This record gives sequence, C-alpha cells and structure tokens, in this order.
Amino acid sequence: MNIKISGLRSGLNYNDMLNPITGGFIEDIEKKLGCSLAMSDIADYDCDLKLIFIQSGGSENLFLQNKDKLKEPYYLLTNGSNNSLAASLEIMTYITANGKQGEILHGDIDYIAQRITTLAKTEQLKKELAKTVFGVMGRPSDWLIASVPSYEEVTRKLGVTFKDISLDEVKKEYDRAVMVGKDLLPGVFDDAEKTKALKTYAAFKTIAERYGLSGFTVRCFDLLQPLATTGCAGLALLNDDGLTATCEGDIAALITMHIVRLLTGQPSFQANPSRISPSDNTVVLAHCTVPLAMTKDLRLDTHFESGTGVAIKGYLKEQDVTIFRLSADLKHYYVSDGTILKNLDEADLCRTQILVKFQEDVSEILRKPCGNHHIVFYGHHAEEIRRVMDAIIGSDK
Repeated sequence: MNIKISGLRSGLNYNDMLNPITGGFIEDIEKKLGCSLAMSDIADYDCDLKLIFIQSGGSENLFLQNKDKLKEPYYLLTNGSNNSLAASLEIMTYITANGKQGEILHGDIDYIAQRITTLAKTEQLKKELAKTVFGVMGRPSDWLIASVPSYEEVTRKLGVTFKDISLDEVKKEYDRAVMVGKDLLPGVFDDAEKTKALKTYAAFKTIAERYGLSGFTVRCFDLLQPLATTGCAGLALLNDDGLTATCEGDIAALITMHIVRLLTGQPSFQANPSRISPSDNTVVLAHCTVPLAMTKDLRLDTHFESGTGVAIKGYLKEQDVTIFRLSADLKHYYVSDGTILKNLDEADLCRTQILVKFQEDVSEILRKPCGNHHIVFYGHHAEEIRRVMDAIIGSDK
C-alpha cells in the first residue's frame, strides 16, 4: 500500500518533523500495517490513501488555510494527545456541515491500522473502477428483470462507464475470426464444436480490445441460433485471461465479479443458486461456464439448456470460498464465507455444480435476494468485502 501522510500542528508548518510522541504513534501504526507512512506535501495525492495527521489543538485554522489543497474524502488521523482529537472533531464537523465526506481515525493501534487498510483498499478500488469500461453485448436477457442497473447511477456511484455493443458486431467478428489453438480447451470433444467455441472466444477478445474494455457481459442465448454455439467456453477463457466476463447480460453480476477481481486478483464463478437448504445452511450452485483456472479437473460438455456448443463441466477444489452478490441498485449486497463440500453430477442442472456450506444464514437469500447469479471465489474474504463495500455504498445490506 502506498500511503502518504501530511501533518497539521498549531504553531508549526505542516511538513515539519514529527516530535517523539507523535513519531512513536506513527511507528506503531507502521509496524501493525507492515508498511511505511510516507511524509509528503499536503497537496500530494499520488498515493493509494492520503492521511491528514492532526497533531495538536489549534489546528483548525491551518486546515482552513490548506483546504483548497486537500481532496475529499478527508481522513484525519489523531492520537488524542495535545488536544488533537478535540481539533479533529471541530474540523470534521466543519467538513460534514459543508456536505463533504471524511472520517476521524482514532482509537487503539489495531483499530486504526485496520481502518487504514480498509480505506486504502477502498480508495484503490475506487480508482480502478473509475478507469473501468464495461461492454454490454446485446441487452440483458429478458428474465433478468431485477439485475439491470441504471448506467448513470453506476457511473455516479462507482465511476464505471459502459459501451453498448450490438450482437451483429459479435457475429461479424465471429465470421472473420481466426481460431486459436485447440489446446486451450483440454479434453476430448468434437473438433468442429471446439472450433466454433474458440472462434467465439476470439470474437469476444477482439471486441474487448477494440473498445478497451475491462470486462463485458453478453446476451449469450441470442447467439445460439446464428452461431450454432454458445459463449460458455469463450467466457471461461477470457476470465482466465484477466478480463471479467459474464453471461446472460447480467450487469449486476459483472460489477460484482469485477470488484472481486480488483480486490483479490482472482477469477470467479458466476453461478445460479439451484437449491437452498436452510436446515443445514447449504446451497447448490451451478452454471455452464467457470474459469478453467478454478478447476482441479474438467471435461467438456454441451450447454445444459440447449444441448449446443461447448460448456465447461468443472470440478472445483473442496476448500474455503466466499459467495458475494451486489444488488442492481447498488444499495444492498449479500456476502458469506463458506466451504465447498463436494462437486455434483446431476442431470437436471447446469454443468459445473457444487454444494457449498455457508457461514451466513442462507435463508436471507430467500427473504431479501439481491438477484439470481452469485459470485463464488476461493478463500474467506467476507469481512474484507463487508468493510470495503460499506465504505463505498454504505452499511445498509
């Protein structure tokens, strides 16, 4: 983390050396964080997180004198000595009274370090999202009646922008696509079907590069007839490539999956909750595409609903996972740590199937769902997701 700090102290210039008391306070935070807090000019915001260290009482007017050099949100760090908390409370009251956002970082070292870590990750995420361009290939599928956010609202809250792309453009790129190596899809399967699936992958990739997309979602069922194949394999391969890609035009799932990638660096599995069992707090999750990198083994199959093309029957590792879903209005989310208990092989479900034991109450999904597709990724990250999402969208889950 690249964290910079500027000091305000009554009677001293903001960039003077810190005295031994406040210096020890900073050193303790650095030890807990495992990284340095770099002293910087008050106008220097070339970092993941900028802290304003209020070192003493009487710093209020120094804040006013320098406020044009500072940027929102204002993070005021204080150790409470020399009336620094009193000054911070006055400054933060001024900030909020003027409709601005900020927070006082005060408490024991563990708490302060945790908040700094969360805020740094939050600011990193905001910066990455502000650079994000999502493609929407075709409109969302007709059955996603609650998963279509307002482009304007997403841009306002997260900074993400969108590019609408017609399926005609996808079809044209498919027709001119040069197939990449068949070894990208391991396993025995019909060569002609592999060729079509890999041409779809090449078409998606070309369009993503053309528009500088960070990710995209596609109305994939509308490709079944004109291309006589599915997007399942192409989406799997692109998620392996580091491009966030979701099916069925599910924009809310795309946002969720991309946040996972930015926070953890991981690809993730977009899945339908197929069965929910409140009695033992388990959920069966299934879909026909999954990043190959997430699988311990796989075989190729047809798309479940259509019997067409190439889908991925992935076998995931039986280990800890997180399950996450953001609502389309960006006001709510569901997140839980969990564990994959086993892979399933049922004839009436999409090809990749897992049984997951949740830690959070699964009946919440039945009472207050955030949409259909949920995003599954390895490791326990629920607490980190909660802290970051609460900082970005608020704490009303």
